[in-house]
Amino acid sequence: MHIKSIFFLLIVSALGLQNTIAQENRKKIEIKYAPYMSFEESKPEATILTRNNNKQVHIAHEGLEMWCDEAIYYSKKDFIEAYGNVKINQGDTLLLNSSYVEYDGATKHAVSSGNVVLKEPSSTLNTDRLLFDRTLQQAHYNTGGKVVKDTSGVITSTVGRYFIKTKKYQFLDKVKLVNPEYIINSDQLDFYTESGYAYFYGPTTILSSTSTIYCERGFYNTSANNGHFIKNAQIFYEDRLFEGDSIYFDRTKGFASATNNIKLTDTINSSVVKGHYAELFRFKDSVFITNRALAITVRDRDSIYIHGDTLMVTGKAENRITRAFYNAKLYKSNLSGKADSIHVDHQKGLTQLINISNVEYNSAFQKKRHPILWNLKNQITGDSIHLISDTKTEKLDSLKVFFNAFVISKDTIGDGYNQISGKTLYGIFENNQLNTIDVLKNAETIYYLRNGENELVGIDKSKSGKIKIWLSDNTIEEIRKINQVEGNTIPEEDFLEKDKLLIGFEWRETERPKSVQDLFIDDPPLNLKKIKGLDSPVPKQLNNDMLINTLEKGEIPITNKIPAEKKN
Repeated sequence: MHIKSIFFLLIVSALGLQNTIAQENRKKIEIKYAPYMSFEESKPEATILTRNNNKQVHIAHEGLEMWCDEAIYYSKKDFIEAYGNVKINQGDTLLLNSSYVEYDGATKHAVSSGNVVLKEPSSTLNTDRLLFDRTLQQAHYNTGGKVVKDTSGVITSTVGRYFIKTKKYQFLDKVKLVNPEYIINSDQLDFYTESGYAYFYGPTTILSSTSTIYCERGFYNTSANNGHFIKNAQIFYEDRLFEGDSIYFDRTKGFASATNNIKLTDTINSSVVKGHYAELFRFKDSVFITNRALAITVRDRDSIYIHGDTLMVTGKAENRITRAFYNAKLYKSNLSGKADSIHVDHQKGLTQLINISNVEYNSAFQKKRHPILWNLKNQITGDSIHLISDTKTEKLDSLKVFFNAFVISKDTIGDGYNQISGKTLYGIFENNQLNTIDVLKNAETIYYLRNGENELVGIDKSKSGKIKIWLSDNTIEEIRKINQVEGNTIPEEDFLEKDKLLIGFEWRETERPKSVQDLFIDDPPLNLKKIKGLDSPVPKQLNNDMLINTLEKGEIPITNKIPAEKKN
């Protein structure tokens, strides 16, 4: 015979001998107290043990203590059936009460049924049927169970396991945790009884009077009332839907933060804010978003986009304000703008473009930057700019420019620029286009006059107390000068080059956002944080064939029925 074959046979023989010795050394079930013992012809291999008026039958096996009113013991198979007020105690880690128990000394499996109550130091489990595997130190049920933990609430599920060593429950199928402040529904929930930590796997919702949370993978600390949610994570606060790749939530503080692909939807004001990091403060009705922050508001079937280094949305739904800070930009199909900050009052329909004062502007070598607005071919600047929308029709209504108002449009054919400047400017929109402009105080104009054939007639330059301008198709149709101080029309060849630009002229077309993508042109490269997910759950199947047969098929080694009548 080959040496390898001989070696293999020796190994098999040794293992067989080892198993035989292990079986022989195994301790059998011990009957510690049984006042009455009897036998029945129908059960020749069984001994019937019965309690008296003072004490129950007491059985022990390798650290397990069992008490019952009556027991049937099969000594050859080392198997026992226990009836009536059955109690199982395993040290100080587990106490199991039920109406009936079958215990196998060889496999160390106990199957309890009838008003089963499992108690451990931190929780209590109630079910109709439970298998306790002492070798694996696990308890299983699949006919529905309820776990009560005072600080966390009541948890119910169709299937459940309890891992004694780690003090962890794994709940499967129709899982529901009911707490006075919230209700959790999940496909799978792993719960640690000592810490109150709950881990979710699969579609999960957390319902409360103030919010609804959804995720497909997450964690919740039921003791501290905070959690972390990933994979399609969402929080719905009254009129706001908060979404992100990763969301942290603190119920007590009314706080949530999110990372990557964030979206905050305001269902009342038809607006959306996006970005890649956000913090939401529910008690203060405020949220700020950074990292490619973008606010989107639907107006007249045409969205307005606002971008800034930081976006802040504050106030309740009926009085909500959106602010964009630092390098703020605005874009709409026929309108765009730029400022240090942009403020939107949704109730008033007011959008303000504001620049922050800078002491360096006093330097002779640095030019002051003004907020700027582009409408079609018109460039509008001033110390601050207000856009007013009709809150009912959601159309642009009017425009106000305060201090150093300046309007520039390029001549339709030549290289010149039509210019209007003054202290204050008021504009009226019609169909989202400027229709009339009023310039008040110190009004000046340079305007290229053309005839019906678009031939240049001359260049008009004037000063007056006030100017009113009518526009049509984005071209000046009529100019009316009030309290004119000086002005005349000069042929182009006689117009000096130095006189072609008003004081304060600055053409900023290269800064103009012409698409939503242009709003981010000055931003640094986007580097999203890597979201770390929770570990994969323990597989949703039991660990050996015996447990599967016992729980799912009901195959109990001897019997699974409690006799209708028991001996007294």
